Amino acid sequence: MRSTRTRTNATSTSTSTRTRTRPGRLTVSAALIAAGALLAGCSSGSGHQASAGDGGTITLRVGTFGSFGYDNETGAKLYAEYEKLHPNIKIVESNVADGQKYWDTLKLRLSRDSGLADIQAVEVGFIAEATGPTLAGKWVDLSRTGGADVNAFLDWKTKQATTADGKVIGLGTDIGPMAVCYNKDLFAKAGLPTDRTQVGALWAGSWDRFLEAGRAYQAKAPEGTAFHDSASGLFNAVVSSEPVQYADTKGELDYQNSPGVKKAWSIATAAATGGLTAKLRQFDEKGTWNAGFKNNKFATVACPSWMTGIIKEQGGPENQGKWDIAPAPVAGNWGGAFLAVPKSGAHVEEAAKLAAWLTAPAQHAKVFAVNGNIPSSKDTLTSAAVRDAKLPYFGDTPVGRIYSEAAAGIRAVPISRWDGQVKTFLTDNGVLDIEQRGTDPAQAWANVKKLVDDKVQK
Repeated sequence: MRSTRTRTNATSTSTSTRTRTRPGRLTVSAALIAAGALLAGCSSGSGHQASAGDGGTITLRVGTFGSFGYDNETGAKLYAEYEKLHPNIKIVESNVADGQKYWDTLKLRLSRDSGLADIQAVEVGFIAEATGPTLAGKWVDLSRTGGADVNAFLDWKTKQATTADGKVIGLGTDIGPMAVCYNKDLFAKAGLPTDRTQVGALWAGSWDRFLEAGRAYQAKAPEGTAFHDSASGLFNAVVSSEPVQYADTKGELDYQNSPGVKKAWSIATAAATGGLTAKLRQFDEKGTWNAGFKNNKFATVACPSWMTGIIKEQGGPENQGKWDIAPAPVAGNWGGAFLAVPKSGAHVEEAAKLAAWLTAPAQHAKVFAVNGNIPSSKDTLTSAAVRDAKLPYFGDTPVGRIYSEAAAGIRAVPISRWDGQVKTFLTDNGVLDIEQRGTDPAQAWANVKKLVDDKVQK
């Protein structure tokens, strides 16, 4: 299987034996109509909006997925701050939980040059497709428009969003150095240690040891709880800690022969068939996974830095102080994203300026302080404000130190145009079927292969 465009050095992994890719919140869906309805509020191509020359208010629409930490409710209130600095600007965010559905709809709108937000977030699993020959011309070159300092970002982060002819189509938001978040109350009830150093020692160096800890938990598990939230989430964590993921060294899609995919499949299927998970799909539209945090249904979750904001939001104030963070068995970087500006937007220059401001080092630091999203700007990542930071929801946990150390060794690994899509098939049409429907792993793998053969271009 080979992609129509190859790209190397586009995702990241650790240089040490403790390695590291946020799978984006990925779910296969053919329901583009439903996704279109979710994103309908993003349209900047319908109706007249005041321009700068009109002297009126300009509405800038931002399309996101998951939690970026910009909003005025649970985030760092960056939109309100920018509106105060620019009284003629009003910002409206349209957010979709399902990253795959979001991307499918975004591609459709890009193909039509219609219905797009002024700023669109792009997940790292899809950035190679966004910068590929089909879509590269749809974006503004943010190295020339908006005033962003593209050299402020980690070099590999900027390379991810750079087209073959040198245009930078996305500005880095976060990266996703990985840990494991665990519920101290549930660990104590199951007879496991709660001190984060001792917890980390349970599984240090091996995902197999993580499964062993899970079996020990399940032996004395509080009724109605499971060791881990999701086998598909575990798959993403493991593959993200591997130096070879979905693509070979040339950036060609080669998931069937990937040692990283094979290891992740083995670990995830062992957890699914061994009764170690709550059998949930992360970011499901019914909110069952979200409710699991509030109702203490699982004791651990693979925890890239951006997951801390989700735990706080979904766990709620009644669970503050119950969660702690330990190093992952093998360090990794699960995910990250970018802000991009479609050329067909109604307010390209204003949007580019907003994107540059939202991703500037100062704003990276503000988002981290509230949501825990580890910044992709060099100076902020290494600053004392990040390194020494704690998040009130996690008590005295040295959150900044844990994630800074996990981020220190990140380096680029090859990524193909199809990584995001194949990841979705493997998790939501492979591992999830094993976990929720009892599908035989060999049959589930065959089903995934057929989906890839049918849906991914050769």
